[in-house]
Amino acid sequence: SGRSILLAFAIVLGAAAGYWAAYASPIFAVERIDVRGAPPQVERDVARATRELVGTSLVAVDADGVEGKLRTLPSVAGVSVDRAFPHTIVVKIAPEKPVAVVRRGRTTWLATGSGKLIREIETGTHLEFPRLWLAKGVAVRAGGMLPPGLTPAARALADARGVGIRVKGVRLVNDELVLVLRRGTELRLGRTAEVGLKLAIAAKVLRLVDSGVTYVDVSVPERPVAG
Repeated sequence: SGRSILLAFAIVLGAAAGYWAAYASPIFAVERIDVRGAPPQVERDVARATRELVGTSLVAVDADGVEGKLRTLPSVAGVSVDRAFPHTIVVKIAPEKPVAVVRRGRTTWLATGSGKLIREIETGTHLEFPRLWLAKGVAVRAGGMLPPGLTPAARALADARGVGIRVKGVRLVNDELVLVLRRGTELRLGRTAEVGLKLAIAAKVLRLVDSGVTYVDVSVPERPVAG
């Protein structure tokens, strides 16, 4: 009936008016950005990238747009953004995980297993990570990638961490990888194919052999050799 149509229209109009009031009102102004899951350096990066949201209406925040902006940060691997009424934006971060320190001349960078450069760091810090060396003329920037020739080494370091192998150094010569372990053993991986499989086998071999062995060779993963 006409009365029902008018009532439905009034309800829709009231909802729209209520939304606009919430959109424009300072009652729901953003007062805090709650960053979760990020280490201190990454938390600072996120705070700088989102500080312009403070004071805006929580209703007006474009969560997808904020997520897209934060994904451009070199230190961020994944992100989700939610509203927590009345005054908070919750930002959940999955940070990039470094596996190596990259040296080029006097500059030093953290790199991920995919070869992504996260950020520049102070030389002489982060001694828990093995070093990769670049020629002085190679261009590097935060968010950029390692030269393709070093990407297999970075990926191997990530795979080694995944199976609990602690690496002190890495050599890549003629497309053959050698990891020097913190216990002093050389882990010879051979060509860069099937590195994940080779490291899984190496982890089992290392648990069985004496800690004083000079090398473990898994370049042919079906026939590992220790000596």
